[in-house]
Amino acid sequence: MSNIFEIAQGTSPVILAFPHTGTDVPPAIWDRLNDNGKLLADTDWHIHHLYKDLLPNVTTLRATFHRYVIDANRDPAGVSLYPGQNTTGLIPDTDFDGKAIWTEGQEPTEADIAARLAAFHAPYHAALLAEIERVKAIHGVAVLYDCHSIRANIPFLFEGRLPDFNIGTDMGRTCDAAIEAATVKIAATAEGYTSILNGRFKGGWTTRHYGKPDTSIHAIQMELAQASHLATEAPPFAYDAEKAGRLRIHLKAILERIEQIAFQLKQKGE
Repeated sequence: MSNIFEIAQGTSPVILAFPHTGTDVPPAIWDRLNDNGKLLADTDWHIHHLYKDLLPNVTTLRATFHRYVIDANRDPAGVSLYPGQNTTGLIPDTDFDGKAIWTEGQEPTEADIAARLAAFHAPYHAALLAEIERVKAIHGVAVLYDCHSIRANIPFLFEGRLPDFNIGTDMGRTCDAAIEAATVKIAATAEGYTSILNGRFKGGWTTRHYGKPDTSIHAIQMELAQASHLATEAPPFAYDAEKAGRLRIHLKAILERIEQIAFQLKQKGE
């Protein structure tokens, strides 16, 4: 185990990645955050617990550092995921509400970005790439399922209430059509939940960077509205076991179906 990520290797063709559940912030960085930043409000709270044990033998990789240290789901070159729309960058200047997170005069510098890319972002992605290549070597195919959550109501980022299931495939570019269709179908038929494909969230840098179906590497992002599994979308962001239990039924169905499709794709390639 690294001090910046946790990894559990499995033999399934499916890999679960968790770039935003970490809450570790080195003291020197913590001291530069203002009181608002120290709330760490933009964490993908409890998502690694939500997905725990849903798919046997699945590989998992979880960043333990917080996205305010550096965002593991952003282009290392700093290119915006959503040009023209409000979003947060490689090292965020603000939280999801557009409020400053750094003490005035203590905002990250270009030197900070370079240092954190080397110390956090690059090692996380080196580990992720190694797992993708390892799984593909076993099966001839790998499916990266990038796990996310976000508050359902954030006017700074989007209007209205976010659907419960937000499926991102960069408009179908990052995975086989069967993976996308199966995920959409299960989410759409989940009673009591709402869903959308390539809505406000079309897949972050991780999904877009690794998802290359023509090389038998597929990627899909699932952004869950936190109201679907948290007691409240405000501190202390407590996990609601009853809500989560209902949601896990559908997430399990999605992962199992994706794995089945992966094995079918493997057979096609043989």
